[in-house]
Amino acid sequence: MNLMTVVLNAQGGGYEMLIMMVVIFAIMYFFMIRPQQKKQKEIQNFRNSLAVGQDIVTAGGIYGKIKEVNDADNTVMIEVASGVKIKVSKNSVYANIESTVPGGK
Repeated sequence: MNLMTVVLNAQGGGYEMLIMMVVIFAIMYFFMIRPQQKKQKEIQNFRNSLAVGQDIVTAGGIYGKIKEVNDADNTVMIEVASGVKIKVSKNSVYANIESTVPGGK
């Protein structure tokens, strides 16, 4: 075995390692990063389409009905009980009640 053969074999191992790293990154992207980005986009579209009268649940687990949407300060007024209203950020609205409770409300 001469020195040239050893050098060529060592360089080939570097390319294999590089290819393996690219494959691992591609797998991580398609199975972890991309689905997370897709889910975030769906949540943002839902929050942008909030409307008065919609039954929702907040990230803190508070169920209520939207009474007012204020796009200027990015908040919604939610009625949680008869005559009890709270103001929350749109970013804390988690989901539509129909999508979280089997069979709707």
